[in-house]
Amino acid sequence: MKAFFNKYLHNSISLCVVLSFMINFIIEAVSRRSVLLCLDYIADSPMTFLYNTFLIFFTFSIAYLVKRRIFVYVIVSIFWLSIGITNGVILSYRTTPFTVTDLALLESVMSIIPNYLNTVQMILVGAAGLLVVIALVLVFIFMPKHKQKIDYKKSVLGVLLLGLVMYGSTTLAVNQNWVSTYFGNLGYAYRDYGFPYCFVNTWLNTGISTPSGYSEAQIKSIFTEEELEQLTTIPVSTGESGRKPNIIMLQLESFFDPTLMESLSFSQDPVPNFRKLKENYSSGFLTVPSIGAGTANTEFEVLSGMRVRFFGPGEYPYKSVLKDKTCESIAYDLKRLGYGTHAIHNHRGAFYGRNKVFPNMGFDTFTSLEYMNNVTKTPKNWAKDRVLTDEILAALESTKSEDLVYTISVQGHGQYPDMRLIQNPKVTMSGIQVESDAYAFEYYVQQIHEMDEFIGNLTEALKNFDEDTVLVMYGDHLPSLNIQDSDLVNKTVYQTQYVIWDNFGLKKEDKNLYAYQLSAEVLNRIDIHEGVLTKYHQQHREDSMYLSNLKALQYDMLYGKEYIYGGINPFSTTDMKMGVKEIKVERVVEVGKKYYIKGQNFTPFSKISIGDKVLDTIFLGPTVLGLLEEVKPEDVAKMKVSQVEKNNEILSTTE
Repeated sequence: MKAFFNKYLHNSISLCVVLSFMINFIIEAVSRRSVLLCLDYIADSPMTFLYNTFLIFFTFSIAYLVKRRIFVYVIVSIFWLSIGITNGVILSYRTTPFTVTDLALLESVMSIIPNYLNTVQMILVGAAGLLVVIALVLVFIFMPKHKQKIDYKKSVLGVLLLGLVMYGSTTLAVNQNWVSTYFGNLGYAYRDYGFPYCFVNTWLNTGISTPSGYSEAQIKSIFTEEELEQLTTIPVSTGESGRKPNIIMLQLESFFDPTLMESLSFSQDPVPNFRKLKENYSSGFLTVPSIGAGTANTEFEVLSGMRVRFFGPGEYPYKSVLKDKTCESIAYDLKRLGYGTHAIHNHRGAFYGRNKVFPNMGFDTFTSLEYMNNVTKTPKNWAKDRVLTDEILAALESTKSEDLVYTISVQGHGQYPDMRLIQNPKVTMSGIQVESDAYAFEYYVQQIHEMDEFIGNLTEALKNFDEDTVLVMYGDHLPSLNIQDSDLVNKTVYQTQYVIWDNFGLKKEDKNLYAYQLSAEVLNRIDIHEGVLTKYHQQHREDSMYLSNLKALQYDMLYGKEYIYGGINPFSTTDMKMGVKEIKVERVVEVGKKYYIKGQNFTPFSKISIGDKVLDTIFLGPTVLGLLEEVKPEDVAKMKVSQVEKNNEILSTTE
């Protein structure tokens, strides 16, 4: 080995070539969870593999600008191996590969790690991270520096030239179809074009590209003169004389009809209520933008009428453009007609940044898990959906006007166990040969069976509600259970199903839709045509330029000059209230040198606070909180109640 090193690897370029090849091989083997499959990939796509190897090699070039080259080699190697192994781990839990966007979701991901890893596994991960840090410190201290003086002009020029070669190689790779700039399916793209290229692409390729010939005339030409005039007309609120129905949109986590799996059989119908609704009300397949994960992107498509695939690969608009910009949505459109707009989610309010994004999408209130009582949990620690019935009714009753209630469920969320957690399942099944896979699917079926019971209870409650109401139910994506196109009756993993239920006799009309068409379709059924994208989907779905014009509109609205709005964004961030039930502090009581706050609508996430400091609090019930630490007598009058999510972010505080 020493002789081999002295002959071939003492040269830094040779060393980087070998490192790049080995790292790329390890990354692809881990992502495929098979060395043999990695070898098949290299044999089938040798130029793609070599291009990705060169991409890794290019990142080693920064070593020529410093004397601690060995340290740089180690850092770069650890970077690529870390993200490559992370991708392999993520693919074992979901079907969507690791992207740069996931780094933006790191805070949200950290909060749900206990749902995926047990305590021992988390300790091992932490220990591994600590060992890596220690190793880096030792390498930095003890590894020798480059002995020769660095000629920075030559080094910088060399790196720049290598960058030009990298650019030329990328152009060649795209032209030769070794890689592609379009990712129709993110998972397939990572498999076909290699992890390094795809991961870098999710970093560099974000937002929506400028349409060819973008101009005011181009954008206005999408609509007729009559339609443009209607878009600028100020709508008249429906008022009491012409009431429109309440609209409830229920996004069901990982929900689909498992009888669509051709090889499976069940002891009883897993989703009898949903099936009955499909048979009696408007329904169809719904094409969604993701598989096994990506709830927020399906949610974004339904709310906005925009297509996620026009954004960068793997991008979440919630974590990019919508952090700072308002976006036309069904909520904004219905607010113009006098509707109250409410969002509900039985999970963390800060997950995907919803507590900060929803005000940019037109919501008046947002009731998250932190504002709910009587929540029960699944064996995998997700909130069960039965709690949502009362929360939906509370939102409907919170205003005198018509309401939009957008509800996001969470019970069906993965990761699903590979051992039996439910000893006496209501629904048993057969057809899966691998025991661990069978246990995972069995657990999933129990969860969606309970979700189906919730659907039945909700529709029963709404039958007795004294206002006309439309309830739209759909799955956000298929579960992460390694389902393939060939396993399904409908032959695509990108389809869930939807149902449009109502309590006033809408005509049944079945059709297949895309998620970004769903809201416009629902509004069309009840004769509402408010909103640019609502009108576009309702009247231009059959146009030959339908998708390209949709992309142009999205660019104009979010990144362009807003020509469609006359150059001025008409949507202002709402003063969104967290929760529809007012949390009140009525009085502070001292009992035996202990302080208690009495009030209304407290939850297990209610904490006594003074200013920005959250105090140690015990939840004794919806009307009583106990203080578990001492405070100065003069600070007692300053005590308030804050709703604090599990990562200690304060969502709201009483006045």
